[in-house]
Amino acid sequence: MTLAAEDRTAITDLINRHGHLTDSGEFDRMHELFTADAVYDVTNLGGGVLIGLAMLRDAALTLGEGNPVAHHVTNIVLTGTADDCVHALSKGIGIHADGTIGSVTYEDTIVRGDSGWRISHRTVRARRIPLTR
Repeated sequence: MTLAAEDRTAITDLINRHGHLTDSGEFDRMHELFTADAVYDVTNLGGGVLIGLAMLRDAALTLGEGNPVAHHVTNIVLTGTADDCVHALSKGIGIHADGTIGSVTYEDTIVRGDSGWRISHRTVRARRIPLTR
């Protein structure tokens, strides 16, 4: 599937907004980014698999001060896999209050519905070792 320029822009904006909403604590707006039944897999970070917007919100609130103070996303690569479904691969940088920095890879399945593009599945993997898949 070839993605139209306006779809690429909308999906890139969707991925970019995640950090803005998360960093400002606007967890009640996650429906603007994720489907209601979204799967958010942070097993690699020790957090397990979160299903649904309420679990996403609760996990972020439970982390509290352990959350990064800033989420930055880069290197977004989009691949159309089927009508109204896109695979996105991107890099994330998290900056913590103590100044430490972490890097992750986001793997997203993004679907188009009545409300536009939304992330239906996200897997987050920490980057701890250079030059590995």
